[in-house]
Amino acid sequence: MRVLIPSALQSYTRASRVQASGTTLGEVLADLDRRFPGLRFRMIDEQDRLRPHMRVFVGGHAIHDLAQPLPPGADVDIVQALSGG
Repeated sequence: MRVLIPSALQSYTRASRVQASGTTLGEVLADLDRRFPGLRFRMIDEQDRLRPHMRVFVGGHAIHDLAQPLPPGADVDIVQALSGG
């Protein structure tokens, strides 16, 4: 499946879109981390949950659970919220 990488994380992938495999969000992120070490840590906290500033969308629907099954061939969009003053 195709994964959209936010610009703040493209230093890991060197691309805005990459391919990944897996049947759940957790598997997709694990596959990305095998290929781009350190990427998963920027997205997932020590309690194995998405960090508060990260959002993942599949088919326009927000996904929060790493065990969430993904449809075959789905596009995964990773979005990183920005904050500041």
